[in-house]
Amino acid sequence: MRIVISKTKEECGRDAARDGADGIRRAIAERGEANIILATGASQFDMLAALIREPGLPWQRVTVFHLDEYVGLPISHPASFRLYLWQRFHSRLPLPVRAFHYLDGEGDCAAECERVGRIIQKHPVDVAFIGIGENGHLAFNDPPADVETDAPYLIVNLDEACRRQQLGEGWFPTLEDVPRRAISMSIRRILKSRRIICTVPDARKARAVRAAVEGPVTPRVPASVLQRHAGTTLYLDPGSASLLQNAQGRPHAGRFQGASAEENGRSETG
Repeated sequence: MRIVISKTKEECGRDAARDGADGIRRAIAERGEANIILATGASQFDMLAALIREPGLPWQRVTVFHLDEYVGLPISHPASFRLYLWQRFHSRLPLPVRAFHYLDGEGDCAAECERVGRIIQKHPVDVAFIGIGENGHLAFNDPPADVETDAPYLIVNLDEACRRQQLGEGWFPTLEDVPRRAISMSIRRILKSRRIICTVPDARKARAVRAAVEGPVTPRVPASVLQRHAGTTLYLDPGSASLLQNAQGRPHAGRFQGASAEENGRSETG
């Protein structure tokens, strides 16, 4: 796992978008098309806005997969991730994408998991744009996460910490309004992506980042599995990086990898 600490939250999003756009361009140059995964939530605001502005991306050759969605929440609800992706990304692109596979959590969710799962199995993912939750989750795979299932999508229960994060970000008026279940891409499916661009700004994510980067790989910290994915780059700002041992005293240190100065020097070359 490669780590980039940007000077500001906005720069964090721009750096992540630029890296992900390069991955999209590389895939199109190699195969004539690219497949990507998009996450939602407050952590992705700046990254998505910057990705839209990336010059010259041939979006008509890009297929997009939706990472997760609440069960039973109508698309008209302000917290709907389908609505989020349409308003903040899809409708703002300069060119139409090749295909955009949204997750519909309003009907038969098991059938929806199978439907989109069949599609993504035919589309090797080039770049997955994701984040990390305050409880260390990936997508909506809350701890302890199922790291064994081969199903591309599954229906999961949301723990209280996850639901409180959604409340704290202002998506819902009360905790009782936050759904208790969601459709989520599985961890194994996320890890099959060629590149993972993980954008995690804000000090409230610092504990989760420290556990994911410096702790053991465990289902109790789902994001810790990213340690085993060589194509992952974690984009942080000073707040989210503040508890990392290797970043102490170096809030704008840029790229670093591993514990030693020698390793940190090597990571500057990627």
